[in-house]
Amino acid sequence: MSSKKVVVVTGVSSGIGRAAAERFVAAGCQVYGTVRSSATAVAIPGVQLVEMDVRDAASVDQAMRLVESRAGRIDVLVNNAGMSLVGAVEETSIAEAQALFDTNVFGTLRTIQAVLPVMRRQRAGRIVNLSSVLGFLPAPYMGLYAASKHAVEGMSETLDHEVRAFGVRVVLVEPSYTKTSLDANAPRAASGIAVYDKERDTVSRAIAANVGKAPDPDGVAGTIVEAALGRWKMRRTPAGQASILSKLRRFMPAAPVDSAIRKGLGMV
Repeated sequence: MSSKKVVVVTGVSSGIGRAAAERFVAAGCQVYGTVRSSATAVAIPGVQLVEMDVRDAASVDQAMRLVESRAGRIDVLVNNAGMSLVGAVEETSIAEAQALFDTNVFGTLRTIQAVLPVMRRQRAGRIVNLSSVLGFLPAPYMGLYAASKHAVEGMSETLDHEVRAFGVRVVLVEPSYTKTSLDANAPRAASGIAVYDKERDTVSRAIAANVGKAPDPDGVAGTIVEAALGRWKMRRTPAGQASILSKLRRFMPAAPVDSAIRKGLGMV
């Protein structure tokens, strides 16, 4: 059996997931990347693509069994697959919120529950969950997305306490703006409320401007590889804005942080 670390990265079609998969290959790992449709997926050199939909428990179970049958083990799971949404809390429908949580929270839960029996049997493993700086900061007009990442953070910290006795550890990676289609093409809540239009549009323009000047996914991908293969640390923020925001949230009083967030988004 190969001595290479066996890594599963969800959502490798583009962006951070694709960059992370490439980085794991460069690090000498045996890499499996999940895609929703293998028919339309673009090949990644050195990565074995596996069809999987994180919203479907049967699909997740089948994919993880396939990886284990091929590789004999799973050393690292990177939960990267996710979606975003722009809209005021009041104008976000329950159905839209449920769809967001089904991918970002329950999708992560499904993959964790599918991989943990494998990791417990082998008495070793690392689970890396992609959060965001919005997992610890408020996000005007992205409230449900932020709520989903807050949920991922709470679940991850709790899970780490539960599984460390089996040699399994959990890590959160918390990036800020990254130049990806997820940030650039975030859908809007379908039923907008007119009183929010002006401020929501201001915030949307600020987000687009920040994404436009944001770093490429490779930096976040490097942080993911460190989180997966390096020493355990509960939270890892990529260098730059994410790291600065993490320190501000930890050490600054709430009022200046609140003002800085509003100013950065062009809010009065």
